[in-house]
Amino acid sequence: MNKKTEMLYEKAGEIRKLTLESVGKLGVGHIGGSLSLCEILAALYFDVMNIDPENPKMEERDRLVLSKGHGGPALYAALALSGYMDVKELDTLNRPNTNLPSTAI
Repeated sequence: MNKKTEMLYEKAGEIRKLTLESVGKLGVGHIGGSLSLCEILAALYFDVMNIDPENPKMEERDRLVLSKGHGGPALYAALALSGYMDVKELDTLNRPNTNLPSTAI
């Protein structure tokens, strides 16, 4: 396995762990929809997409539209790991006044 592939597997594992932790802290949720996205999110956010968390509104950035609500927790984990938010914000998943709603419950 080359270094890039190894790094992407590690990132997918981190996304998976953060997803399970955030849904677990909530105490309820459908995690299958999120867990099925971890590898693709790792590939997109850490290899394929043209993004810059320091300049999130750059005109030439790529955009991802996720229409699978149950995948929200994994998307949020990928965004946190790639620098778009503090990982601690994942603890607010589906809670009052959160910026991280999903249909994970």
